[in-house]
Amino acid sequence: MFEKEIKEYEDIRREYQEKIADRMGREQWMEYSEILFSAHSCAIEGNSFTVDDTRILREQGMAMIPVGRSLLECTEMSDHFRAFDYMVGHLDHPFDEALLKEVNRLVTEHTLSYRAPEAIAGEYTTEDMAAGDTVFGDHEKLIARVPNLMTSTQKALDDGQHPMVVAAKWHGYYEYLHPFRDGNGRTGRLLSNFILLRAGHPLLIVKLEDRSAYISALKQIRAEGSDECLISFFFKTAIGRMKDEMAQKHKNSLPIVFF
Repeated sequence: MFEKEIKEYEDIRREYQEKIADRMGREQWMEYSEILFSAHSCAIEGNSFTVDDTRILREQGMAMIPVGRSLLECTEMSDHFRAFDYMVGHLDHPFDEALLKEVNRLVTEHTLSYRAPEAIAGEYTTEDMAAGDTVFGDHEKLIARVPNLMTSTQKALDDGQHPMVVAAKWHGYYEYLHPFRDGNGRTGRLLSNFILLRAGHPLLIVKLEDRSAYISALKQIRAEGSDECLISFFFKTAIGRMKDEMAQKHKNSLPIVFF
């Protein structure tokens, strides 16, 4: 299953690595990718930062708050940078609960008190959860499944399953469990990219404009008990990003006629 998607993805990934990532150099490519990823991942949760706003904050810090953006949004974005930097700096960390909790702690550390004063960043929720139009299950039963999710995901990687398939499967089930009081979406997208980056793959960036399709794919897991739609969405999104950036480079390499 997904042989066709895997082949297309791998063919484009090799071309993308040669024409985009390698030509930029790892440091510049990672900075570029982080800004895109952070802007869209936080926007999916309601943050109003644009990509340009995110770049300014990343480069100049809290001393330069973009016009029209709230301090809470700036703090949320800064926390996301810290979580991302931790993830990239610890790609050798076991894929376990300690990693999951630390990423969630970092991504919610300075904003959780505004949203849930009684909760502790990086600790599992102590009450049942709801988000949007979804009411999640008994939090204690869902949290009890987290250790097995982390272990089985690592085993799937060790067994040689494709990283994109594993990242999608992990992400879908993790969001189903929804174990933290806040930051589940951002944490889930960060850890999905941990899987990909550790395997040497580009970041998966779910753009704000694809939010509806993304949420729909997640809901199908609950409605139908199948993650095929989410896996397909992951492949389509990853392939789309690489194709778009290569097309941009080609277009911007063409000569401009001034007269």
